[in-house]
Amino acid sequence: MAKPMNLSSTPRWQSQFGQIIRQPGNANALKEAAIQKRLGDWTKALTATVIATCDAMDWHASAKGHPLDSLPVSREEYLALDVIAFERGDKQWRLPIAVMELENSQKDDLMAYALWKMLCVRVDLRVLFCYRENPNQASSLVAWLCHQVIRPLTIEQRMQPGETIVVVGSRGESETFPDGFFKWWKLEQNTGTFRLM
Repeated sequence: MAKPMNLSSTPRWQSQFGQIIRQPGNANALKEAAIQKRLGDWTKALTATVIATCDAMDWHASAKGHPLDSLPVSREEYLALDVIAFERGDKQWRLPIAVMELENSQKDDLMAYALWKMLCVRVDLRVLFCYRENPNQASSLVAWLCHQVIRPLTIEQRMQPGETIVVVGSRGESETFPDGFFKWWKLEQNTGTFRLM
């Protein structure tokens, strides 16, 4: 059975994601969907990449089109979360280790809802993937999410275990895919702000 992830393991997940997304099938599908602004296809390609990343981490994960049968009740989505990952093991009701939301909406309130929803779950890793056509919109989106969702939390609520990451993909830097395409921010729990990784 895999050991529980600790805070220092988060870079490993980011590294695994980078390796998986560079594989030709994953890279081409995601890049083309972003360039052509086919956000449904973008979400589908990103979901496959996130599930493959969870597999590389030796986790079981579920998502639309990726049912999970390692729990007593099989589902594609648990708790209305886009991706939820568990340590491998016997069928039993175990708590998740990571959750991910893949939000392609351009409505900021839906991004805030996705972040808030993940913060309600006790896990080691929370990752919110967002899309903005223009890379210049990424920083303002993350600042807005911080103001709307993080700042209202008490210090005790903010200091809950686990890490929270916001990843913004943008069509504007698709020529440098995937490095210039994705920008990663990590929640600094002490200050209640997101720091560019």
